Formats: sequence, structure tokens, C-alpha cells
Amino acid sequence: MIFRMSRVLLTLAGCVVGMPCFMALMGNVPFAANAQSNENPDRKNYSDEIRKTYNFMFGKDNLSLPGNAAIEGNEFIQPGAFPEAAYCGHCHEEAYSQWRQALHSNSFRTPFYRTSVNILIRTKGIEFSRHCDSCHNPIAVLSGGLTQDSHVDRGFDADGLTCMTCHSIQSLQSTSGNGGYVMGVPAVMVDENGKRIPGQVPFADILEHPERHSKAVMQSFYRAPEFCAACHKANLPNPLNEYKFLRAFTVYDEWQNSKFSKRNPLTFYSADFAPCQGCHMRRAPPSLPDYGAKDGSFASHRWLAGNTAVPFYYGFDEQLRKTIEFLKSGRFLNVDIFALKKAGDEKMIAPLGSVAFRLEPNDTVEAYVVIQNKNIGHSLIPEVRDLYEAWVELTVKDAAGNEIYHSGFLKPDGTLDSRAHSFTNRPVNLSGEFVDNHKVWTIHSMAYDNSIQSGRSALVRYAFQVPPGAKGPLSITARVNYRHLRQSYLNNVFGPDHPLYPLIELASRTRALNLGMNPPTPAEASDNQDWMRWNNVGIGFLDQQQYSDALEAFQEVTKLRPDYEDGFVNVGLTYIEWEKYSLARPALEKALQLHADYARALYYLALVERREGHPEAEVADLQTVVQQFPQSRDARRELGIAYYQQHRTDNALEQFQALQAIDPDDLAAHYNLAILYRRKGMKAEAAAQAAMYATKRIDPEAPTYSLDFLRRHPEISTESVPWHMHTDLKASSGSAGGNGTGQR
Repeated sequence: MIFRMSRVLLTLAGCVVGMPCFMALMGNVPFAANAQSNENPDRKNYSDEIRKTYNFMFGKDNLSLPGNAAIEGNEFIQPGAFPEAAYCGHCHEEAYSQWRQALHSNSFRTPFYRTSVNILIRTKGIEFSRHCDSCHNPIAVLSGGLTQDSHVDRGFDADGLTCMTCHSIQSLQSTSGNGGYVMGVPAVMVDENGKRIPGQVPFADILEHPERHSKAVMQSFYRAPEFCAACHKANLPNPLNEYKFLRAFTVYDEWQNSKFSKRNPLTFYSADFAPCQGCHMRRAPPSLPDYGAKDGSFASHRWLAGNTAVPFYYGFDEQLRKTIEFLKSGRFLNVDIFALKKAGDEKMIAPLGSVAFRLEPNDTVEAYVVIQNKNIGHSLIPEVRDLYEAWVELTVKDAAGNEIYHSGFLKPDGTLDSRAHSFTNRPVNLSGEFVDNHKVWTIHSMAYDNSIQSGRSALVRYAFQVPPGAKGPLSITARVNYRHLRQSYLNNVFGPDHPLYPLIELASRTRALNLGMNPPTPAEASDNQDWMRWNNVGIGFLDQQQYSDALEAFQEVTKLRPDYEDGFVNVGLTYIEWEKYSLARPALEKALQLHADYARALYYLALVERREGHPEAEVADLQTVVQQFPQSRDARRELGIAYYQQHRTDNALEQFQALQAIDPDDLAAHYNLAILYRRKGMKAEAAAQAAMYATKRIDPEAPTYSLDFLRRHPEISTESVPWHMHTDLKASSGSAGGNGTGQR
């Protein structure tokens, strides 16, 4: 039910509208026109009282470390300074209704989050939870509630991120995440001079001056992806793990490197610009009255994405239904059973559907399945990959429906087949053990990470044998399944007795395989054209370091699309990764003939010029790329290196400073700035950059922790190998094609 009030009833706990009211120290301040301003003594008194017992173990006057949350004035603020969402819901019914079922409003209270953060509190202390709650519960952090023996009223916990936590953010610190924002004192209006009026005001005043309401609660950067990056990018800093800086998830970075950002010239495909909000806050007609609607549409405050667990747990049927519709929309992935390869054959039968072939009983067959991350602006899976599950299920059945091969099945206890190809990771601790329950502060290494980055494709290989008495046609189906969360984590939260959580099929493809002759078959509507199918398998081969196969695939693209410049760029890129730089030049120059000053071709040609000793041409090419894509991390980095090698210190410094502005955690920027600042006599700046490089560089001992884990888990160890086969064949050395990759 939407919370409604009339102006007459806008009194609460003895406070009258428009009159200053400072309530109990730890309580609420719902209607105080100036009680929460930075200069007001009431806020100062509250903050001083909190500071008397607050644990500042991470540094004097730092309110949120190991998180990054900040507030104007750097003083604690009463929880009641944040108007409750129900107050906003009076005029924004649609927003309130959507928010109540969305992840933001449930960011703190869910048993899934609480299970992990409570382990952190019990293990290390409540002050460490500021790292998590800078995003999951900002009011708890900024009111000083996360310290020992706190007396702060935590009634706000159930609302997680309220309207006025997001809509009070006044600036962003950087794209470093972990709550990288600066909160202002909450205000829903400004006065006639543009000065913010803290606290709640009568609805009639807002309706009389909607432009002053908008000025108080909206900032231009709210529509930018950097706003999302404040929390949807995370790291594990030294104060949290007492080890070193580690990247956690980098959804913003992944978006920035995707085709949708229009900031990266090196993407395999192009698309129109689309920020995070373009996908997760799509406009639609509202079903409830909302003054925020424009021209009959409203920006969704459901933030639909991949979390089915929270709406399932709370019984939010509408949120669950819309989340499932979002996931099953068919926009995001393409599944292609691209090729077969029979034992003893040198060549693939590819692409399936476009070429004729024979298949007989007793044939041992490799199936090449390509999963294309087609329209996701980040990886599959983008965050907390250790908890989510997305995997490929492959089945082969005969005409009677008898199962010949099955990979990626669920066991009777609901856990996933350990040999399934899953788009996940395996973080490990100092002892080489899997970091369960999302105890991120114990992570020391990553055994493997099989996520598919935006715009790229994963090549998944399977081997099976057609039974001697099989009756055709055979049916081969590849599907990508997804669930939130993995069964073992749900068991950790609830015990073994809990309902099955939703299992979603994101995309699938089925092909019929005749025993005997298979003529070409018509494509389905969801199939890519053959040139793109070759391009995607080429990307898969390239990522698996199978350069000869990648080269053949991309050359097929150039045959089918001689007008497609990226086909030739991909040929050149393959030679470069193969370290055959001179062989890359003809293909890159052909691409530039088709598309003059094409930034992607110029970038790779610059790398060729460097290896061939042509520094002026290298710089010229990279300058053109940077001019076209000033926020390209790669182009800035390589141009900085080119200037550095030419002893152009000031030019190199400019590029690495620009790179650091794009990504504050870039190792190349830290390393080279440390050197360049030292050369210019800027010793303090050089020391700061050297220190950041030292803590952010990879621990040389970290791979040993991963190796310990992989030795203990041979059933999944090949997932760490770029090129691996999933097979039920008995002899690893006798698998199809003699690949010798081991039994899966």
C-alpha cells in the first residue's frame, strides 16, 4: 500500500511542519528545515557524540574505510535526515512500487547478503563491514552505526538504498567503486536562491515549485554510467584483507571496454551508445500515477538484471516475472552449434547447416559450440561470479529420446554437474581452498575465470561417440542455463531443505543429425549469418590461443565479406597475438583501404610499426586513435609508451595521467607515472604512484595458491586451461582428434 499524507497531517513526534525540531540524539529528524545543514550545531552535536566511541581503526576522520563512501562536511548525520521512501512515494507511486520489489530496496536485509556480511562481522569486526555497506547500506555507514556498541537506531536497515540515498549524491569521487560517491545532506527542495532545504517539506510546496524539487534531487551524472560505477565496481583493499589490493568485480570497466560505450576502438563489433541505464532503467508506460513520468513513459526503478533469488524469496511475483522475461528476451546471447569434427579428420564440418556431411554409428565426434555475448554491456557473469551460476548444457539424444551424451545436468541434490562448462570463477585463499560464502577478505588468487566479456564469444568443445545401434536422426541441443544462486550457497544459507530456486534458460539451439547423409538446411531466424558465425568462432579460437585455427576462421570471413574491414583487422590481430608482426601488415593495410583512418586498424598497425622500428609512424597512428577515442585505455597506454621510448617525458606524462583518469587502478599508469614523476623531481608524487603499483601488482606467489586448488580438484582443473574438451570418452589420449586434453 502506498503511504499517503495530507499537508494537514504532516506532523510527526511533536514536530510541526516548517519548525526546527532536533529529536533524540539517535532518532529521526523528519521535518527540520535547516536542522541537517553542514553548519547546523545539531548535526555537529550528533557527530561529536558518535565520534566519542566510533572505531577509527582505519584512519583518523575517515568515516567509511575500507569503503569509500563520503558525505559533505565529513560529519556523521542522523538517520532521520534521510526522508523515507514512503514519503517520496506520495507523489511517485510507480517509482515506490517498483523500488519496493527491486534489489536496491533489499540491498541489506536479504539472507543472502546477511549470511556473508555477518561472517565478516563475526570474524573481523563490525567496522570491516563498512566496506560492503558503503553500497549496501549507506545510511548505516554515514550515521556512524557500524562500530562496536553502537546505539544508532537501525530501523532503516529494511529499506537498503532508499530514494534519498541515491538522490542525495552530489558528486562522484572517481570510478574506483566501493561507494565512490559524496553524499550531500538530503534535501527534496531548494529555496528561491537555489540553496538546499534539508529534510522533508510539505507536498504542496513541491507541487508549487517542481523545478526547485528537481534541482534538489537530480544531477546530470545520474544518467551517466559513472554514477552506477560508484558501486558497481569493487575492489578488495589492504585495510579489508590485510594482504593487498585485489580487483573484485569491474562491471563499469567491462561496459567501458564494450561496444556500447563508444570509448573503445578495439571491440569486435560496433553498436549505438547505451549507458547502464539504457538497459536496466528502460522507459515504459507507468501503471500507477507518478509525477516523474514524461510523455507517458517512466524510467524503470526495478533495475531488472539477473537476480531472481530476492524476488523469489520475498514472493515479489511481479518483479520475478519481469526479471525472468528480461532474462529470456533472447536479446543477449546467441548459441551456435557451429561445427562437428569426426575422429581422424583434419577439417571441421563447418558451419553446420551450410555444408553437407555424413554421420554414421560408431563415429566419434567433437561438437564445437559457440556462445556469443551478443548484447550484454558487460561480462556473463558480471558480479560475484562465485555465487551465481550460468553454464552450458549439451544433450545428444537418439530418435527414441534415449540420452547419448549429457553435460551440464543438475544432480538429484540440485548441485551442478562438476564437469559442466560454467561461466564462473573460483577464488581461492592462502591455503588453496575455494573461498565459500563470499568471504572475499580471504581471497588471495583466482584459479580461473571463464566469464565471457561483452562482444566476445566462448568456444566450448564436446566429444561423444554415436552408439553402434543408434537410430537417427539424433538431436543435439546446446543451451545456456542460469540461476541465482548456486545450490551449495543456498544450502549454506538455508540448510538442505529449501525450495528450488528459479532456473532460467537464457538461449538455446537444437540441430538434427541424420545417420547417413546430411544435406544443407535452412537457417533459423535466430541464427547469425555465416560470416558472423565464422567471426565468432574465430574470436573463440583467438581467446583459446589457437592461432592457426583463428586465422583460418577470420580468412573465411574475408572471403564471405570482402568489404568488411574488421575481417582483415582480425586477421592482423591474430598474427600480432601470434607474434608474427610483419605478416599482420598486409591485412591491416587492406582494412585501411576499405576504411581510411579506421581507429581499430591504426591501433594494431601502430604495434607493428613499433616492432619494425618506425617510431614516428607508430606515434602518428596512435595519435589518430586517441583523437578519435580520447577515453581509450589501450590507445592512451600505448601512446604513453611510445612517447616514453622517444624520451618525450611531458607527452608521456600527459598520456599516463589521462589513462589514470580513465582507470584509477591501471598498473601501467602507476608504474610509468612513478618513473616520470621521479624524472621531473616530483618525489612525493613518484613515491605515491610507486606505492600504489606495489600493492596493486599481482602477487608473484598467488599462482601457487591456484595450483594447490586445481591439484585438489582434477574434476574441474581443465577449466583453467584455455583449450579444453568436455567428454565422457574413456581414454583421454584417445578422444576425438587425438587432443589428449584429459577426461572431463
